[in-house]
Amino acid sequence: MMMMISFIQAQTKKKKDINSIKEMCGCFEVRFNFAETFINTDDEQYKPSKNHRSVGLEWAQLINEDKDMVSIQHILISLGQEETQIIKHWRQDWLYQNTEFYIYDHDNKWNYVKKDKKQVKGQWTQKVFQVDDSPRYEGSGSWVHVDGKSYWENITFAPLPRREYSKRSDYNVTIRGNRQEITKNGWIHDQNNAKVIRKEGEEDQILAYEKGRNSYVKVDDSKCTSAAKWWDKNKVKWEHVRNKWAQLYSNNKTLSLKKSVNNTPLYRTLFYKDINQKNQIDSIIESYINKLF
Repeated sequence: MMMMISFIQAQTKKKKDINSIKEMCGCFEVRFNFAETFINTDDEQYKPSKNHRSVGLEWAQLINEDKDMVSIQHILISLGQEETQIIKHWRQDWLYQNTEFYIYDHDNKWNYVKKDKKQVKGQWTQKVFQVDDSPRYEGSGSWVHVDGKSYWENITFAPLPRREYSKRSDYNVTIRGNRQEITKNGWIHDQNNAKVIRKEGEEDQILAYEKGRNSYVKVDDSKCTSAAKWWDKNKVKWEHVRNKWAQLYSNNKTLSLKKSVNNTPLYRTLFYKDINQKNQIDSIIESYINKLF
């Protein structure tokens, strides 16, 4: 009897988890805010990053779902003065009681890590992917539903964000403290991050700390019609891309990627309109694999 009650409670909790994850789907006005908070170096020449603020409109499309997985593709709508641009943005996959991870090491290398089932019981892994569906960061944690709040938290390693890596070369890893909280009108991505210098065989050195707060306010889906139509037109191409990456991940080996081929990063190559066929896509992605080991 007690086992039956525990099972029912677990399934009820899991349903709440899934509902919270799917609340991140839809059309959102987004505000990105980041500020360096504390400097952790004695270097008097150190220059902190300037505060970063930006706004956007983002469509979050549910692209796949089963009883233990939810996949959401984010598509950015850039409202320029002359024309509206649609840009494939990041993707987040949520896996229930997942045991296999690609944990970021440094310098475009992700270590394959397998955890014991007991370590992830009742937890959800959030896997975050770059705009070209290559890996970014991932971590596991429990969704919490208490006092009228629903949130998920995790600390993991990640590459430098785009707003930093084109400007900074004095650190090579971000420790990301992520908190996703569902609100009455959208959701908040709250971050407590550290900027880290990582070298083989040496202890990590924290250079500085950073606070991030990205607010997603839900608006009428009609504001994102252009992004929804773009995805419907291009979804087959990006399914080919995801399938190729899934094949590579299934090797269960540490993955090292080239930053560019012929001075061109992977996302730019895949974004070309004439790159659509599966064999083209497979060959292109393979050319950016530095090593599987």
